[in-house]
Amino acid sequence: MTALLSIRDLSVRYRRDGAEALKGVSLDVEAGERLAIIGESGSGKSTLALAIAGLLTRAAGIEGRIDWFLSANAGAKAPPSVLPDISPSRGEIGSVAAGSLPSALKISENTDEGTISPLEGEMSGRTEGGVTERDLSKIDSNQIPLLGRDIGFVFQDPSSSLDPVMPIGKQIAEVARTHLNLGWRDAYAKAKSLLERVRLPAPEAVLHAYPHQLSGGQKQRVAIAAAIAAGPKLLIADEATSALDTIVQAEIVALIRRLVAEDGMTLLFISHDIALAATLAERIAVLRSGELVELGETRQIINAPRHAYTRALLDAHLGLDAEPLLDRQGALT
Repeated sequence: MTALLSIRDLSVRYRRDGAEALKGVSLDVEAGERLAIIGESGSGKSTLALAIAGLLTRAAGIEGRIDWFLSANAGAKAPPSVLPDISPSRGEIGSVAAGSLPSALKISENTDEGTISPLEGEMSGRTEGGVTERDLSKIDSNQIPLLGRDIGFVFQDPSSSLDPVMPIGKQIAEVARTHLNLGWRDAYAKAKSLLERVRLPAPEAVLHAYPHQLSGGQKQRVAIAAAIAAGPKLLIADEATSALDTIVQAEIVALIRRLVAEDGMTLLFISHDIALAATLAERIAVLRSGELVELGETRQIINAPRHAYTRALLDAHLGLDAEPLLDRQGALT
């Protein structure tokens, strides 16, 4: 199995308080695998996901490097408004196309304009939305992982990630139109097909609905449809089930597993629930206070954890077969 991306000595510091959210994390993500990132709140799980997707804000300082191994025909170009926001104090983000040498983006320590200087040429400037604007004429766009095209991202709260004043169909069609170079008619047909794939009833009606007209589980299915619209190589699900009830959680996990298998995507599943992740992932990485404390096959992590923190996470899980904490009178058992 070949690597899709390689993370080396990745550290992230938020400048407001100077605390390190990630501390020297090194990790390879294999193409086609299902990898879960596990840890309690504040362990750095979401920061790692945002760093991989290029969504860290300008206030974040980053050290280390992320190397991507992309095929030469990665897909269509994306407008500057959807390009990753990479403006750390130090570090490198690179990519490797099939049969080529690594092409690293070196990130300047001069943060006045958030300048990004690749090996050849320089790019600087920001769009009105605060996202780094890259001059794609100076670097092959197929060697830059783009959010939406190469990376699909499913956030924890679909109510926050979906536009409340835009119909569902247009939100999904816009992704397909941008990254697949489709006309609006074909993009809407793609959107309807995606709604069918995520098992939403009456997809024609959902196309014209607004987010507030859907339940939480339905909105998360819409968010998943939008995330996979351009056929990304990597799907990141950041606590995508934590805001849902238990039955809907199981349905969404089954949906993600099926879509990943059908499309041959790589999955990065972020969760605090180690038992839920174990039902989906082939490997599990455990983060604690920004450090990678354990990494291994799911069976090994569950049955023979090496780190005390991993054992504590397993011990903290309450299954349906667990003894009740309170008796019928409300006293501790």
